Amino acid sequence: MTDFAISVDISAPPDRVWAVMSDIARWPEWTPTVTRVDLLDPGPLAVGKRARIRQPRLPVAIWRITALDPGRSFTWVTRSPGVEVTARHSVEPSGTGSRAHLALHFGGMLGSLVARITRGLNIRYLGLEAAGLRQRSEASREGG
Repeated sequence: MTDFAISVDISAPPDRVWAVMSDIARWPEWTPTVTRVDLLDPGPLAVGKRARIRQPRLPVAIWRITALDPGRSFTWVTRSPGVEVTARHSVEPSGTGSRAHLALHFGGMLGSLVARITRGLNIRYLGLEAAGLRQRSEASREGG
């Protein structure tokens, strides 16, 4: 198993969910899976921009945005010897709110081994991130 994914329904419009999801510098405020984000390149979210992410129980990683569909999705990649991790974050309209999708793919020579070793952590972290995204997006909507 090299792929992990979760979807979550959110009672907030897609633009609100996107605003929370795409403001990566503020992720430590709403998900316990990210303790620090250092933006390495100035300016708005764009292909090629990088961020240093610190997460509990994981090595510090530099993530580079490889694809961006403003208002809908972004994909970024981090690499370490033998492993390439791709994460995709997307949001779409759903009923009166939104559905967010969070996905991880482990590639490279050691990708399947690392995915297997970190399986439980990946599933747990995706669940926590989805719950935090929902809570932050819905609270922000109610607050104004």
